[in-house]
Amino acid sequence: MNEREYLLEQKPFIPFSRPWIDETEIEAVSQVLESKWISTGARVREFERAFAEFLGVKHAIAVSSCTAALHLSLVVAGIGVDDEVITTPYTFTATAEAIRYVGARPVFVDINPETLNIDITKIESAITARTKAIMPVHIAGLPCDMEALQEICHRHNLVLIDDAAHAIPTEYKGQYIGNIGDLSAFSFYANKNMTTGEGGMITTNDGTHAETLRTMRLHGIDKDAWARQSKRSIWRYDITSEGYKYNMTDIQAAMGLCQLMKLNKQHERRRKFAEIYNTELQKFAQIHTPFVSENANEHAWHLYIIKLQSGNRDDFVESLREENIECSVHYIPLHLFEFYQKRYGYNVGDFPKAETVFEQVVSLPLHPGLTESDVSIVIDTIGTVLES
Repeated sequence: MNEREYLLEQKPFIPFSRPWIDETEIEAVSQVLESKWISTGARVREFERAFAEFLGVKHAIAVSSCTAALHLSLVVAGIGVDDEVITTPYTFTATAEAIRYVGARPVFVDINPETLNIDITKIESAITARTKAIMPVHIAGLPCDMEALQEICHRHNLVLIDDAAHAIPTEYKGQYIGNIGDLSAFSFYANKNMTTGEGGMITTNDGTHAETLRTMRLHGIDKDAWARQSKRSIWRYDITSEGYKYNMTDIQAAMGLCQLMKLNKQHERRRKFAEIYNTELQKFAQIHTPFVSENANEHAWHLYIIKLQSGNRDDFVESLREENIECSVHYIPLHLFEFYQKRYGYNVGDFPKAETVFEQVVSLPLHPGLTESDVSIVIDTIGTVLES
């Protein structure tokens, strides 16, 4: 072992993200395993009720992923082949992927480089006779201007389906995201603010949509296995709609219930660390800290994304990793990927603000498992890296 390797071993490893899982989740999952009912059952229904109550929305439908939630939302909204859905190129591929699942075309609109969210002022110029929906993404947990989006959708008779993968517990003017759009899709992936390992949730205030979604998520069967078994009902069932294998399990839901109970506590820790970052990183002229709204909005702080105003972003990330600090980059704009260029004709230069931001952004460690000492180490190391 050389001197460099030895010194690195002495430094704490600060992970980019880590789920907050303890004995509570372990016990809850153990109880489900001991019950011998491990697929969709009572725990899923309990989780759905609790999640809907938390957001103040009428219906929550648990599914296997946020991608599944987006797909089913598009299907139930009646969006299909040759339709168009307006969204942002500055997102994970699942957003546009779900649009492709129904045969529609993802129509990208450039971003506001300050908020990193879709630029509301550019949306109407992208609307055509084929446009059927707008799918905003609340990047890092900062809410989009939902009031403006609702007005646009109302004027053009469009469906508002928000990709809320980052947005629990994001608030917009006193309302949680998930209780504003026509349909909202949440993610419970391992690095999200609450996790079920894999999993997602659809929320809506439309009872007809909710009933259809519950059927579609499990092959279009009118009665799931739990309903048939628990009520000792006849074994026969009907297929009443198109269906998919998108159901959540009781194992996942048991975790979800525990995570939901400590969501506010973990959010307080994320917000606390974000505030420390905001205060201390503003001392460096080379760094632009995340936009923070001054109105009634509440940031979920799923990600803490800085922008480098000078220097090479990739070298910066590598330098932090060499100091045992794990960072990431969110996101490579979708129009830069080969698939979207070949399939939809997008090219480099189509969305210049998203491209410029991509070359600058770095996501720093932010999760409830951090300590104030960890955050101080990240900040001090950034100062050292910038000096060099």
